[in-house]
Amino acid sequence: MKIAYTMAPGRGDTDQLLFTLAQDLAAEGYRTCGTVQINTDRGGHPCDMDVQVLPDGPVLRISQNLGGEAKGCRLDPAVLETAVGLVEMQLNTAPELLIVNKFGKHEADGRGFRSVIAEAISRDIPVLVGVNSLNLDAFQEFVGPAATELEPSGSVLVSWLQAAMGKERDVA
Repeated sequence: MKIAYTMAPGRGDTDQLLFTLAQDLAAEGYRTCGTVQINTDRGGHPCDMDVQVLPDGPVLRISQNLGGEAKGCRLDPAVLETAVGLVEMQLNTAPELLIVNKFGKHEADGRGFRSVIAEAISRDIPVLVGVNSLNLDAFQEFVGPAATELEPSGSVLVSWLQAAMGKERDVA
């Protein structure tokens, strides 16, 4: 099983790391699928969260504006499931890598990208997932001991990908 995960310490750092990685891989001709998250600062309010469907699909707003006093989850599950469906279709294009921006609460609860991750693994497509500490136990329970934790470094992620694919290519 070719699955790895990474966790960067700062807020939004994993999102930025995977976004940059996806751009670098695309520039080098790698065929990726999945999603990367783009956060937009709203000046003192919770950021807007968008996902780009890889490799060059739409950008979807996955956060809801629940008002300034809202404390609950801002994820729009319907839009997330739209992204899941689009990525699921991309698995039929023979990608070299699946990137999932986050194994979040939705996945921890048994929904979201779980089925896409499982399908990619069954097709022997390397899978790279962003995980946060809140959902790490659920992720490890889902994938078992086969997942490799990777340092949040572009070069480390690329080295893992090249080893998982059994080939080397230059990536910026």
